[in-house]
Amino acid sequence: FSCNLSDPLCCLLGLLYQEYRDKSTRQEIETRRLQDSQTEPEESSPSEETPSEAEPTSTTESKAPPQISLLRNSNSRFNLWQDLPEIQSSGVLSILQPDEIKLQEAMFELVTSEASYYKSLNLLVSHFMENERLKKILHPSEAHILFSNVLDVMAVSERFLLDLEQRVEENIVISDVCDIVYQHTVNHFSVYITYVSNQTYQERAYKQLLQDKPAFREVISQLELDPKCKGLSFSSFLILPFQRITRLKLLVQNILKKVEEKSDRETTALDAHKELETVVKACNEGVRKMSRTEQMISIQKKLEFKIKSVPIISHSRWLLKQGELQQMNGPKTSRTLRTKKLFREIYLFLFNDLLVICRQIPGDKYQVFDSAPRGLLRVEELEDQGQSLANVFILRLLENADDREASYMLKASSQSEMKRWMISLAPNRRTKFVSFTSRLVDCPQIQCVHPYVAQQPDELSLELADVLNILDKTDDGWIFGERLHDQERGWFPSSMGEEILNPKIRAQNLKECFRVHKSDDSQRRKLGSRNRQ
Repeated sequence: FSCNLSDPLCCLLGLLYQEYRDKSTRQEIETRRLQDSQTEPEESSPSEETPSEAEPTSTTESKAPPQISLLRNSNSRFNLWQDLPEIQSSGVLSILQPDEIKLQEAMFELVTSEASYYKSLNLLVSHFMENERLKKILHPSEAHILFSNVLDVMAVSERFLLDLEQRVEENIVISDVCDIVYQHTVNHFSVYITYVSNQTYQERAYKQLLQDKPAFREVISQLELDPKCKGLSFSSFLILPFQRITRLKLLVQNILKKVEEKSDRETTALDAHKELETVVKACNEGVRKMSRTEQMISIQKKLEFKIKSVPIISHSRWLLKQGELQQMNGPKTSRTLRTKKLFREIYLFLFNDLLVICRQIPGDKYQVFDSAPRGLLRVEELEDQGQSLANVFILRLLENADDREASYMLKASSQSEMKRWMISLAPNRRTKFVSFTSRLVDCPQIQCVHPYVAQQPDELSLELADVLNILDKTDDGWIFGERLHDQERGWFPSSMGEEILNPKIRAQNLKECFRVHKSDDSQRRKLGSRNRQ
């Protein structure tokens, strides 16, 4: 199976998509660091796509740019549109406005990254999926779960890339790409939802095959060692479609930030972004639905009700947080008691619409002794109460299982755990810093410099170069943040990021975010109010 595109851009690129994506995000981080360190960021911080030496000297647009093919005889290591020999020799850089050059770079990156992505998909199919030894080891049903509809995904990428290449070859100055993104998202990108929704099965099948079939493990290891894979793992190829559809949305956002306001190109970029957001949301929901259903069934089996039974399993219910806390015994005035007698363990299961309070009993079971709708929970922090009452908060159930108000004094194991519980239990409670959804002029921000995979339902997975508003932070190294590009909220270790100190850069980030989401403001506010990790 080989690349069959005419003059394919993917065959001119030396990088696999994983390398391309990593390089691009690293550049984004360094650019933001540079901007953050400058006193006048708006005047002296060209973007990564537009080095200062390539800024045009003329601002007139009187001369029509020549028609030149970009995809033939190009250097295999090009990264920037303006570095292409055809662009350099055309004189077009002295004609275009600086903002238009930045826009050209943003559109060109979408095209070149799709080419790199197609190249990596091609390798997944030709090198792994169609390997004869692997075919003999895998049962057809195992192969189907492992590779899902990747052939459909690759066919869609090929068709998309051909249309993008054709557009780039029409004129040396790219007219637009978001109209093509829109058409393909609406008509073809549903294959991504199918692939990504299979992710839970895929991960489980892969782990099971590694464990149960030594021959499979051996072949995969040998294939990974092939120089073609450039040291990248098989699993990094399997996750490509999910990464790509998310990244594509960000690339369109990048274009949207650079197009002129109230222009046709802004309209097509907004339309493309809205459709991509729909697909990404459907992908996320597909993954979550599978894992949530299994999790709810597992929890239901562990619960025994001392009170009137509450049906746990529901299509619209999912787990937000679970864990052990210490409950204070006796009245609040009994603070002279020894600490050991003061508290006893309770276990909480917090769902998006319900809290159940339990005690752990033998056999990995939990006896439920109280519950309340999540909307009827209130929390209050105790401050300066001495060491024995450190990290203690009050949980009030306005209407519990007995239809009356109840209060619990609860102690967490750390400050971060206390704050995490308080924010999860009462999500509308004011945090230390106000969310950008309140349209605050300035808010602390952080840039992700190390990827992070969420370990708990209330945590947020981070990708390199993500920018987040800091809503709260703890003394023991945790941050509660809201990511700007999708308004997802959650906790993550503060060591994963670097705070953005320059207020002008923070303001610029917010301004760009408002612009991207101005067409779906009501939906953005709705999403921003929920933790959907």
